[in-house]
Amino acid sequence: MTIEQAKAMAKSTLSAKRYQHTVNVKKMAVKLAKQYDADPEKAALAAYLHDLAKEKPKEELLQIMRDNAIMANNAEQRPAPVWHGVCAAILAKTRWGVDDPEILDAVACHTTGRPHMTKLDKILFLADMTSAERDWPGVDALRRLEMESLDAAMREGLRQTIDFVNASGKKADPMSAAAYQDLIETV
Repeated sequence: MTIEQAKAMAKSTLSAKRYQHTVNVKKMAVKLAKQYDADPEKAALAAYLHDLAKEKPKEELLQIMRDNAIMANNAEQRPAPVWHGVCAAILAKTRWGVDDPEILDAVACHTTGRPHMTKLDKILFLADMTSAERDWPGVDALRRLEMESLDAAMREGLRQTIDFVNASGKKADPMSAAAYQDLIETV
């Protein structure tokens, strides 16, 4: 799948609001890729793919994971808000011809992170969190930090994600906690 094909699919599949978010994530991902000497084309493709399953019904996401249990890697046991990343990665591989494991992994973990994140994983995670339409308290500080240090921004982004989910009365995805701990231990 080319970047242009992924962009066209996002435009035809997603709501206008979700598509604009995707375009914003692509812009930020490419900017971060250039800042940190990563491949901007991989960043762009991952960004266009990252939310392609976001607006699918929960039942359809469950079916995608069940039909592809090995790739889903027990994602069904994780909180439903993270399923769309795993499902987008599965669809990218099984239906859309994406076979680059770096892109697939970045798409799969873009909401939670994971231990031993690659540079592309971090770029997509942060681009999603700091895209232009995001306006939550602290986003401007995180935008500045991500231009100074990818790892420091990841630690802060994961910490904020975990705090936000916990404050909402829900339990944070264990993958986020594992990714956060991994980043602390590697510095």
